[in-house]
Amino acid sequence: MGLLYVRSVKGLIVAITILGLWLLTLSCLLGFSIQLDQPLIILLILLAILWQTFLYTGLFITAHEAMHGLVCPAHAKLNRLFGILAISLYAFFSYDQFLHKHCLHHRYPASCLDPDFHNGENTSLFAWYGHFLKGYGSWQSFLNTLSVVILVNYIFHVSFLNIILFWLIPLILSSLQLFYFGTFLPHRPSVNSLTSEPLHQTNSTDLPVFLSFITCYHFGYHREHHEHPNVPWWQLPKLHSGYDI
Repeated sequence: MGLLYVRSVKGLIVAITILGLWLLTLSCLLGFSIQLDQPLIILLILLAILWQTFLYTGLFITAHEAMHGLVCPAHAKLNRLFGILAISLYAFFSYDQFLHKHCLHHRYPASCLDPDFHNGENTSLFAWYGHFLKGYGSWQSFLNTLSVVILVNYIFHVSFLNIILFWLIPLILSSLQLFYFGTFLPHRPSVNSLTSEPLHQTNSTDLPVFLSFITCYHFGYHREHHEHPNVPWWQLPKLHSGYDI
């Protein structure tokens, strides 16, 4: 019970940090006065978009951790609450829908039963990405996001330019980041790496720890995640290095 409590405290600290940074940064950026005639401001805007994209990816990773019971393993209801909150802040997705599909992904990785996999015909990056979005996107999510955007603009008088630059563009870039580093690279068919064993239908991207972190919160170490789904994302580098957790 003591170890479970320690893991829960760590998981909650990480989750609260990511969610808090995302909310704080977005609040500041939505009120930022944009002057596109100044090169320094343009550079800051680009850096802010990249930072917010990284935090958006962290929101999704937090929801993913909750799906594995890793945000707060000592308290299932609190763990689920954080999962719902993170996936809702990300794009108003259904937590239960994602949980069901993610369970299928772990049970049938890189197969026709895997909702994250390509459609068996078009395996190129963007065709696969389109199939991926089609499987997870919904009109309800789109309309909810649009409604909140309109309300934020109307109630708080936030510029649509700020909303596009610091809310919508980072969301789109984050979906590409998650797909490319967390789905496309790890699950590309490879004669040398994929086997007939369902559990091992995945690869790991051999990146240095820092690059692994900034690209997708270590989910490039994807084989390790599939083999040890009970290990939180920040401990995946140890598994990748051969250490026992």
